[in-house]
Amino acid sequence: MRAEVQNSVAAIEKSLDLLKQRLGWETSAHRLEEFNARTEDPELWNDPAAAQKLMRDRQMLIDALATFDGIQQELSDGIELIEMGEVEEDLEVVKEAEDGLFALEKVAAQKELEALLDGEADGNDTFLEINSGAGGTESCDWANMLARMYVRWAEKKGYKVELQSETAGEEAGIKSAAYKITGVNAYGWLKSESGVHRLVRISPFDSAAKRHTSFTSIKVYPVVDDNIEIEVNPADIRIDTYRSSGAGGQHVNTTDSAVRITHAPTGIVVTSSEKSQHQNREIAMKALKSRLYQMELDKRSALVNEAHESAGDAGWGNQIRSYVLQPYQMVKDLRTNYETSDTKGVLDGDLDGFMAATLALNVAGKSRSEAQGD
Repeated sequence: MRAEVQNSVAAIEKSLDLLKQRLGWETSAHRLEEFNARTEDPELWNDPAAAQKLMRDRQMLIDALATFDGIQQELSDGIELIEMGEVEEDLEVVKEAEDGLFALEKVAAQKELEALLDGEADGNDTFLEINSGAGGTESCDWANMLARMYVRWAEKKGYKVELQSETAGEEAGIKSAAYKITGVNAYGWLKSESGVHRLVRISPFDSAAKRHTSFTSIKVYPVVDDNIEIEVNPADIRIDTYRSSGAGGQHVNTTDSAVRITHAPTGIVVTSSEKSQHQNREIAMKALKSRLYQMELDKRSALVNEAHESAGDAGWGNQIRSYVLQPYQMVKDLRTNYETSDTKGVLDGDLDGFMAATLALNVAGKSRSEAQGD
């Protein structure tokens, strides 16, 4: 077996070892038996929230076991094919098996990264907020482009996307929007997107066709589930109801029952504009608790805090990623130096490479300045 192939096999085995550790291999079969037994309880769905969490945890374990078994089996089959091809001097079989192992190495590395999403709230659903910054109409249009990008990314992942609130721009795009994204590890993946995103392009709103720079801020917070207790003092909040307005269309709510909650100690403001005022209060309170919980996570985790430190004013000096459409095509993350010239693919939701690079950076424990120096 060639040295290059041996290195690939070693890398796959290393990924399998990490997956095994994260999976808790020794107890995984017993845990799955317990999950299966609990799903047969006729009273399970008396508590829908607890039942949904149980079913989600069970499916996550099933998927993790299937992933591990699948990679292990493919590795074994590939090695066996190479050995058989070498004995029979069938170079075509050997080449096909080697290519299969090289492809498997990439899959195993990706699954290894996903297994590292084991932070306290990484498995949770998430809220994603988009706020246009410096640049006026340009930034509102840029905010709308980012909203589309994240919706497309989430849809490709098979996640459920719910628009919580939206404020239309005066001439084009949106001033702000808030989404709830539901799916396994939604927060774990998207938390790396918190920060200011910078766009450079020829403005479609400038008759002189000049190049413009726009900024939009992205903030990501985990959805707080029933296992996390967040207390909010009623005396600390102000609840306002108002008429929601918007330009209409697929992504804009136009109802009379919007709710805004202001948390006085922190200055946090959350809104919701669903059809039902009661539902709005519930959604807004959940969003507030998620924001407060994120603040606590930031205090306890220097890595998470670093990811959020640049999510301040949306303007020069605070950006985490640049999207350059003119005079050349390039999207570059300023924390990891990961870049691609496929700007269309990125704006269509191909973000996994950026997220994986940031996740690997955090696992390595590097600071932003260290990463930029590499």
